[in-house]
Amino acid sequence: MDKRDGMNYAPKGKPHPVVEKGDFVFAAIGLDHGHIYGMANGLIEAGASLKWVYDPDPAKVEAFLAAYKEEGAQAAGSEEQIFHDPEVKMVASACVASERAPLGVRAMKAGKDYFVDKAPLTTLEQLEMVKTAIGETGKKYMVSYSERLQVESAVYAGDLIKQGAIGRVIQVLGLGPHLLNAPSRPDWFFEKEKYGGILCDIGSHQIEQFLYYTGAEDATVVNSEIGNYDHPEYPGLDDFGDATLVGDNGAMGYFRVDWFTPDGLSTWGDGRTFILGTEGYIELRKYTDVAKDENCDHVFWVDKEGEHYINVHGQVGFPYFGQLILDCINRTENAMTQAHALKAAELCVKAQMLARKVR
Repeated sequence: MDKRDGMNYAPKGKPHPVVEKGDFVFAAIGLDHGHIYGMANGLIEAGASLKWVYDPDPAKVEAFLAAYKEEGAQAAGSEEQIFHDPEVKMVASACVASERAPLGVRAMKAGKDYFVDKAPLTTLEQLEMVKTAIGETGKKYMVSYSERLQVESAVYAGDLIKQGAIGRVIQVLGLGPHLLNAPSRPDWFFEKEKYGGILCDIGSHQIEQFLYYTGAEDATVVNSEIGNYDHPEYPGLDDFGDATLVGDNGAMGYFRVDWFTPDGLSTWGDGRTFILGTEGYIELRKYTDVAKDENCDHVFWVDKEGEHYINVHGQVGFPYFGQLILDCINRTENAMTQAHALKAAELCVKAQMLARKVR
């Protein structure tokens, strides 16, 4: 896989099955974004079994099945075929962003837990629709915020914070540049009503990390901006966005997202996170250390004891997926609470709605 191809970014972690083969069956519906491969990888590494795949585009289905030959998955003829299979416990999807909530509601009403790519919804009306369906069905609507859940340095940072390494987190600064690679993108990617806008889309990663690292349960969007600086041929595209938030616990957050990764970078984006605590700070160089080390997952931190560095690639894995499977089986919330998943979605929609156009 080309490291610069953000559309098909599908990390593989350390396999750590939490169930026996066949004990937790899932299906994939909607293959519009390459993130579905990373979602499937994580579930399979945690012991889940892929049974069905459905998408209206046969070419997408064929490619997906080829990637998971060992699973023995089959092409389904329709959503309904999957919904009516009692063996399927979860539906995973990376369909067009504006279609994710309606599909999730259908899946939950069919008795399935739902696991969806970010952004999990694009409007506040969809948020209320999802909440209603959760209340009526008791099913889960969980989200793959992959820039934390499938990045080992981000997982490691969470462990450091839980251990009290930097005291109480008071500010998170996130930088999320991405490679546009416009020719590889589908038409819907450039239609705002379908992808939701840059703060709703890739901004959702940043807002979720802010809530997680600070422990905030809610936040206020203080300020946000969006702009199209250099892509007039795509008038529906935001190629830049930023936002400032204040958590309900007083923690501060700022992030910037953009589609301006230069051609000379060795990977699809120089994503970085800076976490300030009362007793230290952490810096994550997630995907590269520019001009020094093309490997990913660099963690730097300073605490009372001194200065520290570690590369955690291949050492931590992605524990979220095993926790998610067990949550679905046991009806617990150890991987991520439903409130957290939806609060991040709500705030990214609000940030987009409130954004001032700067260009």
